[in-house]
Amino acid sequence: MLKFKEYACPETLEEAYGLVQKKRNIVLGGMLWLKLQDRTVGTVIDLQKLGLDTITEDEENYYIGSYVTLRDLEIHEGLNAYTKGAIAHAVEHIIGIQFRNCATVGGSIFGRFGFSDVLTVFLALGAKVELYKNGIVSVEEFINFPRPLQDILVRIILPKNVDGAVYMSTRNSATDFPSLTCAVAKVSGEYRVSIGARPMLATLVTDEQGILKDGITKESAESFGEYVASKVTFGSNMIAKAEYRQKVCKVLVRRCLNEL
Repeated sequence: MLKFKEYACPETLEEAYGLVQKKRNIVLGGMLWLKLQDRTVGTVIDLQKLGLDTITEDEENYYIGSYVTLRDLEIHEGLNAYTKGAIAHAVEHIIGIQFRNCATVGGSIFGRFGFSDVLTVFLALGAKVELYKNGIVSVEEFINFPRPLQDILVRIILPKNVDGAVYMSTRNSATDFPSLTCAVAKVSGEYRVSIGARPMLATLVTDEQGILKDGITKESAESFGEYVASKVTFGSNMIAKAEYRQKVCKVLVRRCLNEL
């Protein structure tokens, strides 16, 4: 059980940032994984008054506030038309609709969990994060930021340069944690593959060898699946062994490319 001494609901990002500078304070988010922890913290920080629960767009980007729920992502017509349903497929197996109505995209990204479907798909899509003090950085860079990070995730920025995207995962049961996640996207003409739940953090592989330079065929998809599986490091845990994950990786990349 999570125990806390004080509750704060700041009205400005500057106020929230000041509170998070104390190491014993944490951002509340959707209060789902946090409540399962057995620890006591100083102050929980609720960002609900900061207007971070909206999805907006302009000609160049989608802007997804950190307090947007996973369910909001799942049913957003514009985002899912743009990503060909990849974002919806990335969240549809996460526990259940009641859970997704509470879990936030900010919690999924900022938490940088190895099992995160959300992190996997946004990494492949070439998304960026906007942090209150550290500014705008790519998800690829953000993954390697030090922990704990005493900053506020304001929003995720998804550039409108995606030509197609597909998301797939394997699970031992429908709503279980994934044994492997895979997202493939064509971004500004470049093929980007993100592999997560390996069980480490999602990692990105691009077509440095030009295997797909002449387009996606049965043969090139097979070869690129082999290439990705050889570039990614896999580990074992109670859900799956490293060898299994490597074999599944080849299959998921090939299937995603063929669907793309």
